[in-house]
Amino acid sequence: MPEPKIVFAPILDEEVRAIGESLVPKGFKLEWTAHADVPAAIQDADHLCGFIGPLSTETLVSAAANRLKLVQLMSVGYDRFNLDGARAAKLPVSVNGGANAIAVAEHAIMMMLATLKRVHELDLAVRAGGWRSAATGSDRVYELWHSTVGIVGMGRIGQEVATRLAGWQSTIVYYDPFRLSPEREAELGVRYVELDELLRTADVVTIHVPLNAQTRHLIDAESLSIMKSSAVVVNTARGGLIDEDALLTALQEGRIMGAGLDVLNAEPPPNDHPIFKLPNVLLTPHTAGPTWQSFPRRFANCFANIERVQRGEPAQWVVPELADLFS
Repeated sequence: MPEPKIVFAPILDEEVRAIGESLVPKGFKLEWTAHADVPAAIQDADHLCGFIGPLSTETLVSAAANRLKLVQLMSVGYDRFNLDGARAAKLPVSVNGGANAIAVAEHAIMMMLATLKRVHELDLAVRAGGWRSAATGSDRVYELWHSTVGIVGMGRIGQEVATRLAGWQSTIVYYDPFRLSPEREAELGVRYVELDELLRTADVVTIHVPLNAQTRHLIDAESLSIMKSSAVVVNTARGGLIDEDALLTALQEGRIMGAGLDVLNAEPPPNDHPIFKLPNVLLTPHTAGPTWQSFPRRFANCFANIERVQRGEPAQWVVPELADLFS
């Protein structure tokens, strides 16, 4: 019997590849592949792993009919993957089991603080020759202490955010279609509210839900209209969760104070994107998740799930849209 083959795409930085290669399960073969070569490479592979973009239904069905048993994503997001094709192929698609939850939670809190305190604007002012003056304070900055933080989505990342806010003496409210147990709410120090109440009362709204048909434009013009004028919104999940045109209008008109965005609708954005003209927006290039410490956790989780499936056991962390096929 040939050794099980794992195809990994894309081809990562040499140092990151070294981490992956050091964790490859014994008896498995790891093959690094460019995105463009994935359709051919998986026709004789047992598992596909990595940061995987769209693949045709024909490709997935053909590969599953040969040897492919699992699509294992290194990310928590899966909106770019062809889930209809995976269903047709009866292929489980799994996310990374929360391996990047700490990294994203830290990034979200960093963006909360930086946006509340206008760090981006102050940095630009200093670089342009400005310094403190009598006018300092006319553009208000705020503390996270004693604020109300609204967490939209209380999965692994949302819970890591709540855990890290313990000690800030903030009021933490959350909305999620699947409410936590009373015991877990008490442990995290969070209170469940409906989404409208969260938006009306929060000083910071941070979003941690997957992007799908139900959550696209979850934060729309109406949502933004009921937020405090002093509130900020932070998005480290997926750009499509916010109606970007509505957000731009709200920011331009001062209907909310600011936004911290690690994700946008178009990635990378066009050079003339109007958001670049707004001083009250902090931007990072979809880099919340890939910290140096998160890569060993990602590889370890992904390879453990691959070993599980290779042994004939059910995959863990299957995306909800496919869970009925493998329950």
